[in-house]
Amino acid sequence: MQEILLEETVNVILVGVNLVEREEDFDRSMKELKSLAEACGKKTVGIVTQNMESVNQGFYVGTGKVKEIKELAVMMEAQEVIFDDALSPSQMRNLGKEIDLPILDRTNLILDIFALRAKSREAKLQVESARLQYMLPRLIGMREQLGRQGGASGSLSNKGAGETKLELDRRRIEHRISELRKELTEIESSRETMRKRRDDSHLPQVALIGYTNAGKSTIMNRMLGRYGAKKEKTVLEMNMLFATLDTTVRSMEFPDHRSFLLSDTVGFIHKLPTDLVKAFRSTLDEVKYADLLLHVVDYSDENHKKHMEVTQKTLREIGAGAIPQIIVYNKADLVGLSDLPRIVDNKIFMAAAPEVGIAELAELVRNTLYAGNEECTFLFPYEKGGEASRLMEIANVASTEYLPEGIRIKASCTKREVMRYSEFATIQSHARK
Repeated sequence: MQEILLEETVNVILVGVNLVEREEDFDRSMKELKSLAEACGKKTVGIVTQNMESVNQGFYVGTGKVKEIKELAVMMEAQEVIFDDALSPSQMRNLGKEIDLPILDRTNLILDIFALRAKSREAKLQVESARLQYMLPRLIGMREQLGRQGGASGSLSNKGAGETKLELDRRRIEHRISELRKELTEIESSRETMRKRRDDSHLPQVALIGYTNAGKSTIMNRMLGRYGAKKEKTVLEMNMLFATLDTTVRSMEFPDHRSFLLSDTVGFIHKLPTDLVKAFRSTLDEVKYADLLLHVVDYSDENHKKHMEVTQKTLREIGAGAIPQIIVYNKADLVGLSDLPRIVDNKIFMAAAPEVGIAELAELVRNTLYAGNEECTFLFPYEKGGEASRLMEIANVASTEYLPEGIRIKASCTKREVMRYSEFATIQSHARK
């Protein structure tokens, strides 16, 4: 079947195979593919789909559909054809020959979006690394995309008359991937240092996670507006897939002066490319070190349950599946839900953009972070005055006494604080709810 949409400028045809085994996901996947194309500045002028038991090993779709795609592309003046699944090198090569247009798959498209959105040096290096790893096995079928100009250039051109252009390309890419790994290792080392400093501060760490465009950055900005401990910059906030890639960490402070760190992370998506997950592993590791996850869900999206499944699956893959979560059903106002915000156990229905539920979310975070706090009494020798001062900064202190033998502090402490200062503890009562 075909769906023709008259658009202008950069025209693309979308192609998908509806496999019987995943039929319920197909419409959602194709709709998302169109949104991805739009996020990359492309206009969808035609959609071609085919019902199949399994994809064609040579062309992804049947040979009859290949001809149909080519005819539609000519009629609609399409400049690219984008396929909903990852194409094998041979499929990409065969399709390129038959259709005579640039062939992209979902992975290629997401990589293009990430390349457009990357701002920090780390993000740019991560995207370049993922793109090169994607390109390496597809060199033969991507001659035009690689921009070959005929003949080798630079010092590699002296490697010998028998060395082919393809071999030169492969060597260049492998060499560049090696360089990128070294640079990213250095950046990761710096990130580890910063992470250790945050751990040493003993401040609770909270991470915003969820499907792309669920509203994570909006929540970060609204929280900053109310609880930001410093005059820090807000993060980019747009109604767009993958508007932000860089992990941003900001310091927050509750009205009772308890502080925590809030991080905004890259969004997840259906069929997130494996190479991209690997490339962004160090960035995603920020999630693993969180004490609490705010799983942000676009409640107005009819596929939000599927999006939640994708997020949970990705969390398990990066080793963060067991971290406590608060489920934040954002954009609940867009489906006509009244009496917002609503809180049910560890779930909150809210609307971040108009700031409905921000204060309630913060209170839910506070109660979750400090649930089970212990009422403790510590005695710090005066030579350990620095430790005492640090505890007074981060704990909820009830009283402080300066005695001949040292500084006695009574405070409500988290499990982390109890462990950190256990050598100075004199009395610990039962956990406080």
